[in-house]
Amino acid sequence: MADDREQLRTTFDSAADLYQQARPEYPKTLFDTVVDTAGLNPGDRLLEVGCATGKATIPLARRGFRITCIEIGPDLAAAARRNLADFPQTTVIDGAFETWRPPPGEHFDLVFAATAWHWIDPDLRYRRAWELLRPGGHLAFWSAAHVIPEDGDPIFAGIQDVYDEIGEGLPDAWVPIRPGQLPDSRDEIEASGLFDVVAVRHFDWENSYNADEYLRLLDTFSNHIAMKAWQRDRLYSEIRRRLAQRPDGRLRRHWGAAVSIARRRDQPTSPDRGE
Repeated sequence: MADDREQLRTTFDSAADLYQQARPEYPKTLFDTVVDTAGLNPGDRLLEVGCATGKATIPLARRGFRITCIEIGPDLAAAARRNLADFPQTTVIDGAFETWRPPPGEHFDLVFAATAWHWIDPDLRYRRAWELLRPGGHLAFWSAAHVIPEDGDPIFAGIQDVYDEIGEGLPDAWVPIRPGQLPDSRDEIEASGLFDVVAVRHFDWENSYNADEYLRLLDTFSNHIAMKAWQRDRLYSEIRRRLAQRPDGRLRRHWGAAVSIARRRDQPTSPDRGE
């Protein structure tokens, strides 16, 4: 499992040119919640884990925070530097969060990760965040996930026969996740012994895509990047065919994010336990 995680988390670098335009924007209210709950003020120091092209960095940089971003993909990091060029208080560093070290004495008011936390080594991620935060600092993370409401677009259920055909079908026990029902990391955070959970909030939104837009989105997902060419060709041609049969040629995809915000404990309850 660890080997799969290490392999898949590096696949996103190949999608550096697509990531910024294809991935969804996070809701403004999500950032409002993180900033307000963590008690952040302009000029505070933030550390972002896995910034990719800066999708979540830009809304926070606009608020006047000093942000250090760590990105393992060199092409993604280069794209982030271009996208963040107007924000001189933001720095993008090539490297892995697990091994990066700040200058001596430097600590952060917030460590955050947007659709990246699950790629970090689970044996290290909470310990590293705790070490990098100032006393009373906060950790916040979330992921943009596909949620399917009762009245969601039927194309996602309909296209599963093609995923099955190419050997990429869903597990037999799979059930759709409804808006507001994403699992959160409350228990995992508390079990680390390093943080106290102060808030878990759910956010849901909807985007509309034409065929080109949706296929560009799929090209930023690790499981689709890892597909063989014949698998993608078969799947993508069928998606195009089915959308071409619709009057507007578009599909609706619903997104959800469960944001976990936790405060650093001054004294860990299990200092050698990690997670």
